[in-house]
Formats: sequence, structure tokens, C-alpha cells
Amino acid sequence: MTALRSSLSIRKHQKFMALYLMLLPGVIYLIINNYIPMLGIVIAFKDVNFAQGILGSDWVGFKNFEYLFKTEDAFIITRNTILYNIVFIVLNLVVAVALAILLNELKNKFVLRFYQSAILLPHLMSSVIIGYLVYSLLSMETGLMNNTILPLFGLEGIMWYSDPKYWPFILTFVKVWNTAGYLCIVYFAAVVGIDQEYYEAATLDGANKLQQILKITIPAITPVIIVMTLLQIGRIFYSDFGLFYQVPLDSGVLMPTTNVIDTYVYRALLKSGDIGMASAAGVYQSIVGFIIIMIANYAVKRINPDNSLF
Repeated sequence: MTALRSSLSIRKHQKFMALYLMLLPGVIYLIINNYIPMLGIVIAFKDVNFAQGILGSDWVGFKNFEYLFKTEDAFIITRNTILYNIVFIVLNLVVAVALAILLNELKNKFVLRFYQSAILLPHLMSSVIIGYLVYSLLSMETGLMNNTILPLFGLEGIMWYSDPKYWPFILTFVKVWNTAGYLCIVYFAAVVGIDQEYYEAATLDGANKLQQILKITIPAITPVIIVMTLLQIGRIFYSDFGLFYQVPLDSGVLMPTTNVIDTYVYRALLKSGDIGMASAAGVYQSIVGFIIIMIANYAVKRINPDNSLF
């Protein structure tokens, strides 16, 4: 009996051998890129001395973590990181799903491909280019806003790079413009996969387009929405460094509304050169992110105990 089970198991694995071979490069990359570097977590608990090496450096316990919480900026950077990411998650979800549904209504393939490319293009741009594009809009001397748009409404120019109150809106707009296109393609693939018979049946029952979206499209792509949202929630303590550093052009006046954990650590590392402190911040972000995604996953399981959404 045991020999028979072993033979069946071997045959089962042989059946999927091609898939295992396709999976192998991804697994190797994951181990090398994601798991082996985790050994470097030891840096967060040491006073790194390059002459002695990482393993030979002195242990300092949680001393490297203290600088994150002793400074008066600790609350500001934590607040900014979390609140920005919450807004980004919500707006990106709404805009991306809306764009995916609109793309699905396009029947002309050439027009569809054009809009797909146009929507995805901002995501392919580097943060440096995006920073200068924003500067071309907001520059006090030559910017489009101050020299063309605001004068149309009889308004005076605004010193955008000297007033922090505008930047939560500017950064949110830029982030959604930059990211929603990529998420839109993911949701569009899910929408395209919905069986058209559901829509035909709904049309026969007299359902209008909005009712079809609310009763068929949204429930059908809910599993994809949950997965993508969980992935973003897991990185809620991380920020788009390029967005918060390059777009505001590293302006010190704007730091109350543009400084987040990643930019704070970068600036602290430039000043002190202490990689132990920078590593401690990374460990702090990873642990909190892991806890948050586990809580979010638990909440989904409580809401959907029978996995009916999946």
C-alpha cells in the first residue's frame, strides 16, 4: 500500500515537472533577492564597525531604534507615512477600477490599446522625470499654473515650493496619476475574464449598465481587489521615496507635509553615515507592515469565513 502511494506521488510530480521547471527561476530569484538578505537584519542591532566586520561589531541591542522615537519628528513622519498611504490605497482603488470598467466598454481595439498605453505610461517614468514635470507646472517663474492657468481666473501666482499646505493634494494627485494606470491594467484583465453570459442575462432581465457594474463586475473582481489591497496594506509603512524626495525637490520648508519615514532615514543616513540606524528603520517598517497585513488578512477571513469571495 505504501509502495502504491509512493508510485502515485512520483507520477503526480512527474506530470507537473514542466510547471516545476518553469517555477524554479522565480523561486531561486525569491530566495536570493528576498530571503538571503534577511540575514542582514543583524545590522539593526549592532554598532557597525567596518574594520571589525558586521559579525565582529559590538551588539547595541535596541539602541539603533531609539533615534526614530526620540526625535520630535517621529510622530510627524509616522503620521505622514500612514495617512498618505491610506489615501493612496483608497483613491488608487477607486480610480483604477473605474478606468478598468471604462476600458472594457471600448470596442475598437486600436483605441483600446492606445488608451492602455497612455494610462500605463506615467508608471514607466522615473521619479526624477516626474519631479521635473511637476516643477514645469508649479515653478513660480515659468510654471504653467502661475503663468497661464491661474491668470485665467484672475488669481495671483502661488509660491508652491514654499507653502506646505498645498502638498498633500499635489502629492496625492501625482501618486494616483503615476500608479492608477498600472493597477488599472490588473483590474482590466480581471474584468475581461468575466463570462459575458452574465451580462447578457442581466440585459434580458432589464438591468441597466450601472446595475450590471454593481451586481456583476464589482463582485466578480472582488478577489483581485482584495489581493491587491492586501499587498498595498502590507507596505503601508513604506513610502514612494522618489515621490516624497524628488517631486518636492527636497525642499526643507515643505517637510511638515512631505517628510516620511523613508526620506527621514535617508537624510539621517547622509548626515550620520550610520547604517545601523537606517537598518533599524527598515526592520521597524517590515515588522509593522507584517503585523498590519496579518491583521488585514484576519479581518478578511472573519468577513468571509467560507472563502466565498474566492
